[in-house]
Amino acid sequence: MATEIRVPTLGESVSEATIGKWFKKVGDAIAADEPLVELETDKVTVEVPAPAAGTLVEITAQEGETVGVNALLGTIGEGKGAAPAPKQEVAVAQASAPTAASTTKEAAAQQAQIAGEGPIEPRTMPPAPSAAKLLAENNLSADQISGSGKRGQVLKGDVLDAVAKGVSAQPAAAPAAARVPSAAGDEVREERVRMTKLRQTIARRLKDAQNTAAMLTTFNEVDMKPVMDLRAKYKDLFEKKHGVKLGFMGFFTKAVTHALKEIPAVNAEIDGTDLIYKNYAHIGVAVGTDKGLVVPVVRDADAMSIAGIEKEIGRLGIAARDGKLSVADMQGGTFTISNGGVYGSLMSTPILNAPQSGILGMHKIQERPVVVGGQIVIRPMMYLALSYDHRIVDGKEAVTFLVRVKETLEDPERLVLDL
Repeated sequence: MATEIRVPTLGESVSEATIGKWFKKVGDAIAADEPLVELETDKVTVEVPAPAAGTLVEITAQEGETVGVNALLGTIGEGKGAAPAPKQEVAVAQASAPTAASTTKEAAAQQAQIAGEGPIEPRTMPPAPSAAKLLAENNLSADQISGSGKRGQVLKGDVLDAVAKGVSAQPAAAPAAARVPSAAGDEVREERVRMTKLRQTIARRLKDAQNTAAMLTTFNEVDMKPVMDLRAKYKDLFEKKHGVKLGFMGFFTKAVTHALKEIPAVNAEIDGTDLIYKNYAHIGVAVGTDKGLVVPVVRDADAMSIAGIEKEIGRLGIAARDGKLSVADMQGGTFTISNGGVYGSLMSTPILNAPQSGILGMHKIQERPVVVGGQIVIRPMMYLALSYDHRIVDGKEAVTFLVRVKETLEDPERLVLDL
C-alpha cells in the first residue's frame, strides 16, 4: 500500500515553502522517520521525515518548486528497494513532463535575462480586484504592501491591515533599471543562483523596516573590564554548576531587560494609531548561518537568570546552525541584540527587526587608552549602537536606555541587586 508524503503544517502565517533538497532519490529504501526532503520557508528550514518505511517510488515536487501546506511531495511504496509498478512509472513520467517543460522554459527565460530581454520570473500576481480598488482609494501602491495570497498576491485584508498600520502614499518611484548584460568574456565566469525563501524574506523585511520606521542610531561605549573580571573569576564554577559556559550574552541580555523596564517605549510597537507596550521581554538574538541571518527568540528573558539565558541561547544557536529551528523559536520577539563583534566589527548601525522599536548592536572588544580618575589607562572597550524607531522612542529615551545598559555592564553587581 502506497503512503503519501505531504507538506506538514509550517506554522502560523506560513502557507507555502520551497523544495530545498531531496535527500533520497526514486528507488531508494527508506526507514520510518528518516529525513526525506528539506523545505525552505520565509522563516525557517524544515525537514520532512518519512511517514513510513519502504521505497521512494515517486517524487512529485522537484527541487526549487514552491508548494503549499498539505501539497503532495512524493509517494512511498512497500518493500525494500523494489522498483515501482508499471502504472506508477507512467504516473512518474506524466508528472515529470510538465517539470521538464517548465525547466526548459526557465532556461529560456534565463537566456533572455542574460541577453537583457526580460526578467527570469513573471511579475508578481496583480492585486485582487477588491484590493486594487482599496489601493486606488488610498493612493497606495501594491509595492508598498506584502501580499499574503498565492505568489505574493495582495488581498483586500492586506490593504486594510496596511491602512490600519498607517502606511501612507509614496511618490511613484522610477522603474528599476534593467540589469546591464555582462561582457561575453565575463558572462562565462558568472554564476546565477536563485535566492532562497529565507534570503528573500531577509531582503524584504530589512528594506520594509527602512521604508517604514523613522530609524535613528545613538552610540556609546562601555568599559568591559568589570564583566571580564567577573567572568574570569567565576567561569569555571559557573560551568561546573550550570553545565554551560559563561559568556557575554547573558550579561548583555540581562542588562537590556533591566533597561527595558525603565524605558518601556523601546519595548513597544506601533499598531495603526495605537502603541502596544510589552510587559514582558522576548529578546531576539541574531545568529548568522550559512543560509542567512536568523533571529531566534529567548522568551521571557526578564524572568530568567543569567544561567538560564546562556542555556537557551546555546540551544537556539545549535538549532540555528543545524537548521532545526522551529517557527515558534522565531516568533514574538520584542527587542533584538546583534553581536557583530564576533566577526570583528568595530562599529555598525543595525537595522530594526520590524515591528520592534529597538535593536542593540554589540561590537568588538578592543583595548584603548581612556581616562579614568584623571589618569590615562588601557581598558577593554566596546562600542554600543542602539537603532530605534523615532516614531515611538524619543531621543532622550534612547540615550537613557543605552546609558543604563552601559552602567549595568560597568557595575554588574546591579544585576544581582536589581538596580
